[in-house]
Amino acid sequence: MAKLSTDLERAFLSPVPSPSDGEVLRQQLVSLGDILQLAGERTFGFLLAVLSLPSALPIPAAGYSTPFGIVLLLLGWQFLIGASTPWLPPRLLKRTMPRSQIQKIVRTALPWLRRIEFISRPRLRPICTTRGGRLGLGVTVSLMAISMILPIPGTNTIPAMGIFTIGFGLLDDDGLISLAGVVISLIGLAVTTSILIALAWGGNSLLDVLRAWLHP
Repeated sequence: MAKLSTDLERAFLSPVPSPSDGEVLRQQLVSLGDILQLAGERTFGFLLAVLSLPSALPIPAAGYSTPFGIVLLLLGWQFLIGASTPWLPPRLLKRTMPRSQIQKIVRTALPWLRRIEFISRPRLRPICTTRGGRLGLGVTVSLMAISMILPIPGTNTIPAMGIFTIGFGLLDDDGLISLAGVVISLIGLAVTTSILIALAWGGNSLLDVLRAWLHP
């Protein structure tokens, strides 16, 4: 099975199209349906990792957290109820993203993807494969997706990192990496909750406290 970094590099950065890539990925606008075709048999893990990636990276990706968060929420619900393959509404599958933006994201992500791939291997598989494990991961993804949907600064990046790590673990049935994604998600939940409390009742959020501590 090809690695995620290899698939993304071949599909979006390779200068010469190959039959396995599909001509559709050479278009200037790439749809969610195109990405789903690229996923092959690894649909849930692949989609969770790829769709959370723009918001998880420290690069501007304005306008994608909310729509991708909605898609990730749908995927999280289906994952926790035990669906074997994802279903997405045709309208969402037609949503497009400029190929140039995807290329920018892929170039930024490749070094990090390769580092994680180097340590990724099948382990603690029940976390990724059993009904209970998938239920827990599905609930976590759903909560983080809701946070991504919120149009509030600070509620997107850490939750997206959690979803990305969970999805990456699912690609190789690496329960340890998926479990690390759950831990990141718990941090994201704490940050998002503190931001919402600060907005509702005033005071400082965890992000404000961290900024003050890092930049006294």
